[in-house]
Amino acid sequence: MALEKDQRLTEVVERERSRLRNFIRRRVADPRDTEDILQEVFYELVKANHLLMPIDHVTGWLFRIARNRITDLFRKKQPESFSDNSAVDEDDELWQFEDLLPSPDAGPEALFARSLLLDELELAINELPEEQRAAFVGHELEGRSFKEMAADTGVSVNTLLSRKRYAVLHLRRRLRRTYDEFATA
Repeated sequence: MALEKDQRLTEVVERERSRLRNFIRRRVADPRDTEDILQEVFYELVKANHLLMPIDHVTGWLFRIARNRITDLFRKKQPESFSDNSAVDEDDELWQFEDLLPSPDAGPEALFARSLLLDELELAINELPEEQRAAFVGHELEGRSFKEMAADTGVSVNTLLSRKRYAVLHLRRRLRRTYDEFATA
């Protein structure tokens, strides 16, 4: 009896592993997180089997567990900050975004470069969808907390976090090209 249950469990794992991995991979950027979630899902299956929990539709159950674990992963992650896009100099001192811009006191060329970079930042922010722009500007430029913005807008904190995350990813991609142009010039 136990051998038969183990055999059925093995068959389910072999049959669903590839589809489940692809499902998770499309939603999670880090391959390590994908594998961790996949293992957690199968652990839950083994645990449910051991506890003799009835599962009517195994495939649906597996995907629901995977979706829940993906949600848990995103809840655990800290919100990305645009200003976290910082660098470390040769003395291991941390530079913030403002420090990466040319100083306005460094002469006309630096002032021109700074102006161009700030213009590109403004253009990139204006390219964002309204909801993402509002979340980014509110948190990064106005210094508002997500809780405060949620109370004002009626939008959940998790939704605001997600919107800001997409904004940060877009801005990093968009401004990387400009930064690279200046770095190679």
